[in-house]
Amino acid sequence: MNAMRRHRLPVLGGLTAGALVLLAAGPAFAHVTVQPEQAEKGGYSTVDFKVPNERDDSSTVKLEVNLPTDHPLASVMPQPVPGWDVKVTKSKLPKPLETDDGKVTEAVTKITWTGGTIEPGMFQQFPVSVGPLPKDADQLAFKALQTYDDKQVVRWIEEPKEGAPEPENPAPVLKLTDAAEGSHGHGSASAGDAKGTKATASGSGTAKTASESGGDGTDTTARVLGIAGIVIGAAGVTFGVLAGRRRSA
Repeated sequence: MNAMRRHRLPVLGGLTAGALVLLAAGPAFAHVTVQPEQAEKGGYSTVDFKVPNERDDSSTVKLEVNLPTDHPLASVMPQPVPGWDVKVTKSKLPKPLETDDGKVTEAVTKITWTGGTIEPGMFQQFPVSVGPLPKDADQLAFKALQTYDDKQVVRWIEEPKEGAPEPENPAPVLKLTDAAEGSHGHGSASAGDAKGTKATASGSGTAKTASESGGDGTDTTARVLGIAGIVIGAAGVTFGVLAGRRRSA
């Protein structure tokens, strides 16, 4: 019996340690994130702030997203989310932002969603169109505050650092990549449209080639059928002649 207990203790210890690791890792999957995780520099992109509710006893009732002030965005347009009210806060820039349309003296610095609820075990996405994205930065951090109906606030404001472990409350981060060759700087959505247009054009070319090939195939088929008809006709004539001779005999 003592031997059996000695064998069980390490197993139980291992299971307990594994459970603690899972519990410790759990919150890392529940933070506010931005999707897609990357976009092209200098372009426009529509990003979704994904907000999961990891609590089992309270609902999320408010989300605040702070936009970076060191790289202000000239165009920020939130998409309406059913059941939620949105407030856009603008602030005057210490230094005007130069754009293709001229100087921009103020920019959106915060977006607040209220009035809705994200129940336990559920998540909600909040889409926002942003741009043009800076060309002199590798990422943008959007510090977010998640408020629950019990008045508790979780501050997702810690910026992840390369090579360092993920912080306890990481801020949503949008990675910025160099524009693809031939891109006009309209972000991933327009890049997708461009690919779609290219694919359509390619598809049209393929359809045309298939049509032309189909024409050649039709001509070949007609020729084969014509030859077959001649052979069948000749066979019919031969059969008729032979049948006539038999009757005469």
